[in-house]
Amino acid sequence: MGMANISIQPAGLSDLDAIVDVHIQARTAYYRAGRLPQAEIDDPGGLVHRRKAWARAIESGEKTVLCALQADKVVGAVAMGPPLRHGADAATVGELYQIHVLPSHWGQGVGGQLHAAFVQFLREGQLPTGQVEAWEQNHRAQAFYTRYGWKPDGHRRPGPGHSSYIRMRLDVTAA
Repeated sequence: MGMANISIQPAGLSDLDAIVDVHIQARTAYYRAGRLPQAEIDDPGGLVHRRKAWARAIESGEKTVLCALQADKVVGAVAMGPPLRHGADAATVGELYQIHVLPSHWGQGVGGQLHAAFVQFLREGQLPTGQVEAWEQNHRAQAFYTRYGWKPDGHRRPGPGHSSYIRMRLDVTAA
């Protein structure tokens, strides 16, 4: 069950339920590891919000959503596109909105393949810079991004659990 068994393909609405499931499982695991209270993890409106957000991203003409499949099962997903917040130039910056892998597949190269697809997205768009936000208590995600050359740029915004999201940048010419 290594990288050779994973394929990356564009996501369609038929993948929506599986993508949302991957997102929820990964989100629950990293929020628990970051000691976010269970009441905040179990946000009752969260499922509906995530489902609508993923559907909008899949149907969007300016966002790209890809799935990682293993034996026809969605085991990971990535969403990317132009910067979501003001202050970044869409002509030079592409944003990695989210990358999620089933916790049972962590450490098997799925995230690395999804990350490689994001780097390819930047290169194809001739975008020299990538940006992503990681919850400051999600040490696993920060270590993952750091391994691929991402660096914090000093920007933070409020996040759950009295913590912040830390923005990180990737210089694609160095990646």
